Amino acid sequence: MYTVSEFAKKVGVTVHTVQRWDRDGKLTARRTHTNRRYYTDEDVAHVLGYVLPPPTRRTVAYCRVSRQSQKADLVNQRQLVEQFCVARGLIVDEWIEEVGGGLNLKRRKFLKLIEAIIDQDIKILVIAHKDRLARFGYDLIAHLCEKYACELLVMNSESLSPQEELVQDLMTIIHTFSSRLYGLRNYKKALQKALEDDTNS
Repeated sequence: MYTVSEFAKKVGVTVHTVQRWDRDGKLTARRTHTNRRYYTDEDVAHVLGYVLPPPTRRTVAYCRVSRQSQKADLVNQRQLVEQFCVARGLIVDEWIEEVGGGLNLKRRKFLKLIEAIIDQDIKILVIAHKDRLARFGYDLIAHLCEKYACELLVMNSESLSPQEELVQDLMTIIHTFSSRLYGLRNYKKALQKALEDDTNS
């Protein structure tokens, strides 16, 4: 990823020339989520008139646990996935290990993984269980993988009965809301104490 000035230097022109190309439609700048212009090696190749070699797509293994106290489980999970990959003759280019709840879809490494899938940087994604990616929405993630030509390998693909799946989902929802209620109780106590202290003073 190159800024406008970096790109101009890379292709041997001035920033004003690059800006003119953008205005004239000769070269359309890409935009970040903050609306800043940027360019890529593909744009450099386009301007300089050469063809980039096809990108090397990676094999990635993703492991996740919900809490810091489960770090030992994370180690075990990786070992099991490693054994699975060796048995299949897969060479893993990148291991991603993350601590975070399966209901939290804003996990930093998870989002980077999804972006890499959409950018078609990943050829094969290996996980231990479906819920390692997300507690809900696995089918949507699987659809993204299929759409962007990423093979999704689940080590333990054992399926539960509809009743068992429903029980697991309900337990997850109950745990989430009970944790929020506990947090609200603590907040209410702290607020009451602050009001009492203020009244006493």
